Amino acid sequence: MPAVARAVGVGVVGALVLAGCGAGEPNPDDKPVRATEATSKSSASASDSASATATSAAERPEIKLPSDLSYAFEWSKTGDEKKDAVLGDTEQFIKAVDMAIADQDPLDEAYRFYSEGAAAAGSQKFIQEFVDYKDRITGTKRFFDAKVKINADGTAGLVYCEDQTKAYNKSLRTGKTEVDAPSSDSYVLYRSLLRTGKQGVWITGKLTSQRGSAECRP
Repeated sequence: MPAVARAVGVGVVGALVLAGCGAGEPNPDDKPVRATEATSKSSASASDSASATATSAAERPEIKLPSDLSYAFEWSKTGDEKKDAVLGDTEQFIKAVDMAIADQDPLDEAYRFYSEGAAAAGSQKFIQEFVDYKDRITGTKRFFDAKVKINADGTAGLVYCEDQTKAYNKSLRTGKTEVDAPSSDSYVLYRSLLRTGKQGVWITGKLTSQRGSAECRP
């Protein structure tokens, strides 16, 4: 059975320990860009508006999750349309991976709608582990301390934390839930790199994690 501390992450490409921010990823010390600064030029404002319209009009896959799995996304609106879209689409990616696990489908179209490249491949491998052991995730997953940076090339870097203390593995064979005691490894720091697709949706291309990160532990 896959260990709970590893199992309740989001399509992580391995359990990589990060020494610092990678290329294109936001530095936690960076100050958020003010909404007025991001949209000070009319061209930038028009671009943001077009992006928001495309995102809202995207034909997104429906995500249906087990009733015993819930989420707490403790990150507020930034006031910047692009940054808020990055956070919103990351939420959908997280849920889509969990839906694929619940449905025992490593090739489910929903998570692949929100990911590509290394992130999609890592998610497929991650989901397959649950399929092999006939497990899924139950409980509550909490995400917090999100920091978004829109890069000069149009990509976005996102750093955020996950609290896995109330998320567990549930056997599809027996229906039993494996409840483990919380530990420092229950807190995970994620770094992702995203780009916008044809429909204006933010797609995760790279995703790494640092388990037991001091930045995320209480």
